[in-house]
Amino acid sequence: MNGGKHAVGSTDFQEFMVMPVGASSFREGLQWGVEIYQALKKILHDKGHSTTVGDEGGFAPSLGSNQAALDVIMEAIAKAGFKAGEQIYIALDPAVSEIYKDGKYYLDIEGRVLTGEEMVAFWQDWISRYPIISLEDGLAENDWENWSRLTAAVGDRVQIVGDDLLVTNVERVKRAIKEKAANSLLFKVNQIGSLTESLAAAQLSQRHGWTVVTSHRSGETEDTTIADLAVAMNAGQIKTGAPARTDRVSKYNQLLRIEEELGSAAQYAGIHAFTNLNLDL
Repeated sequence: MNGGKHAVGSTDFQEFMVMPVGASSFREGLQWGVEIYQALKKILHDKGHSTTVGDEGGFAPSLGSNQAALDVIMEAIAKAGFKAGEQIYIALDPAVSEIYKDGKYYLDIEGRVLTGEEMVAFWQDWISRYPIISLEDGLAENDWENWSRLTAAVGDRVQIVGDDLLVTNVERVKRAIKEKAANSLLFKVNQIGSLTESLAAAQLSQRHGWTVVTSHRSGETEDTTIADLAVAMNAGQIKTGAPARTDRVSKYNQLLRIEEELGSAAQYAGIHAFTNLNLDL
């Protein structure tokens, strides 16, 4: 599902995603994701909500609260026949730099204003009640103190991903490592400007035990380079939108082709992509 500035009027938060960690192959994981996406579409339609999509192809209904988006996704996971917290986990990209002003976080959909510490507590509450395994940009890009606080609180069991915080920049990654402000890098090649600089940031992150999530941009083309890079870096994770529209689906198709070409040598990381988390496997 999409919200925030990528789907105005939906939720305060930008992306709600599912991760098919229990699948045995990429092909199976993609199928699971599509089945959940279609189950979600039917649920929204049956409840009388819009099934128009946002920038990344996710549905963008007006549900009245941010938590309602999680609840309907949990319903879709179950309707599609999967077990949340075992086969499927949830990943979030709230992109809260967009709702941060003068040291406060403005949740307009809910009519609430939170401090940095309250925002950390907000995420701790959600993580305790939902199978969230990845949280990207849960705090504003320069709220370093609370990034460190959040990572200390939940970083042993949740992937704390820096996008706006790190901008695929080596110097910002170095600072985050020093301050223990994250444990994962969102890898965007055109964010820093060159493949060389992007790979340097990714390699630095991996050397320090972080995970790396290869990512699309909200404005995309049908180019499939990031799919190749995800495999080349052995990242194990890619974020490239809902199974809708050719600019998103093209990356999934390329990964299907790569898996088919590799044959028995292909490895789907699944839950083992989270190399730095303490999970009950």
